Amino acid sequence: MSVDNSKPYLMEHPEEARRLDLKTDPDAVMEQARLCGIGPGNRVLDVGCGSGKTASILHEMIQPKGSLVGIDYSHDRIEYAKQNYGNREGIEFRLMDFTQPVTGIGKFDFIWIRFVLEYYRKEAPEIIKNVSDCLCPDGRLCLLDLDYNCLSHYPLPQKMEAVLQELVNLMINKYNFDPYAGRKLYSYLYDLGFRDIKVQLVPHHLIYGELGSTDDFNWIKKMQMASVKATEIFKTYPGGYEGFFKDFHAFFHDPRRFTYTPLMICTGKRPVQS
Repeated sequence: MSVDNSKPYLMEHPEEARRLDLKTDPDAVMEQARLCGIGPGNRVLDVGCGSGKTASILHEMIQPKGSLVGIDYSHDRIEYAKQNYGNREGIEFRLMDFTQPVTGIGKFDFIWIRFVLEYYRKEAPEIIKNVSDCLCPDGRLCLLDLDYNCLSHYPLPQKMEAVLQELVNLMINKYNFDPYAGRKLYSYLYDLGFRDIKVQLVPHHLIYGELGSTDDFNWIKKMQMASVKATEIFKTYPGGYEGFFKDFHAFFHDPRRFTYTPLMICTGKRPVQS
């Protein structure tokens, strides 16, 4: 299958697979999967599987007799997933462009799309529509994404908060990023005629006190990647980009800092076929 590698991905970086691995909390993934109804014997499609770590966790949950296919448009991350998580029965990884019709991989009891739609603000409804045909008649689509992503910090100085909002706005307009993806999930399923829609809200980022090494790496890498793509925003900030990054680093490592992001979990059964 041909893949359009020209599609921009905000977090593209040689260390992206490592970042995805480090930030993936197995306990959180398992709890979210249980809330979606995923369990032993299910056949699962992981759309935008990235490094493959989440797929490997889901694969363990669906044993015995379950199977999983992970798809991603990034050749590097699919190769990483194959090398690190593909050496077991009932799991495979395929290079596929899910912004195009998804065919040739069979039917699934559950389709899992976690932390993907936030990077496809314009294409999100089309992605959902593309994968829906891969559901069994009573198969369930599971959408999991963040809301108000990267924007909830206290006490963030006003100058830093203004720059952060401007940075996020640029990511929206130039890089197709959607910090408000979570609140849209219900409407996406409703508009496409999904049945038995259920919505749940749980905390994702909840950071206070001493900063853990995983949150440190993940958030600082996020800020580095976004900031490098938008150096013009920092022209009026004292010290420019280096000044802002130094200040954010100091703020984020202050144990008085409080940061949170809600996670929306929205599931629905495949629409009735006419």
